[in-house]
Amino acid sequence: MQSLGTGTNRMTDFAAARQAMVDRQVRTSDVTRYAIIEAMLWAPRERFVPKDRRIVAYAGAEVALAPGRALLEPRTLAKMLEVAHIGSDDLVLDLAPGSGYSTALIARMAEAVIAIEPDAELATWAQTVLAEVEIDNAVVTAGNPAAGDAAHGPFDVIFINGMVDQVPEALTAQLKEGGRLVALFRNGVVGQCCVLTRVGASVSRRFVFDANGPVLAAFEKAAEFAF
Repeated sequence: MQSLGTGTNRMTDFAAARQAMVDRQVRTSDVTRYAIIEAMLWAPRERFVPKDRRIVAYAGAEVALAPGRALLEPRTLAKMLEVAHIGSDDLVLDLAPGSGYSTALIARMAEAVIAIEPDAELATWAQTVLAEVEIDNAVVTAGNPAAGDAAHGPFDVIFINGMVDQVPEALTAQLKEGGRLVALFRNGVVGQCCVLTRVGASVSRRFVFDANGPVLAAFEKAAEFAF
């Protein structure tokens, strides 16, 4: 495998790879919202993956971060953001963001982002890289993503970066009226992106497309889960 080079050449190669990712994986997948395109063209995805995997940062596949954890493939992540309908005034809860790539993208689209990452080392990495790329409207803390962050809610959008079996009722309760929760729901070996929307005291569910992702242990099925 050839090196990407050093210095300016390497930066240029990553910029070209970023453009190709958007042109070939994102735009061709019916992702049309300008805010998503702009964010993905801006965000240096290579900074959010381990150094030995940077050469594949923009490939159309998940990128492993730690045992059982990975960045979602660009196409899936972009399509999930599309159906989340994140607005510039929105407060977003980003759950299990890994190294913080999704947090960076969402921060470019929303007013503020609170992220909760179950792996303390990944949380520290995410917060460090976000500071390096000058994101000042997002914070990443280590904690249980299934618990959410009721103290700072309610939220316009709750975004879950991976496959879930169930979503706790305590988490959907943190949505504002009309708020959306977006996640990949596991159905056997198949995953489906689903949008849960709060309408009054109830929560509606809409399946929008098939996709797979890393299974998140915090959201594996348990008796106390309502969805």
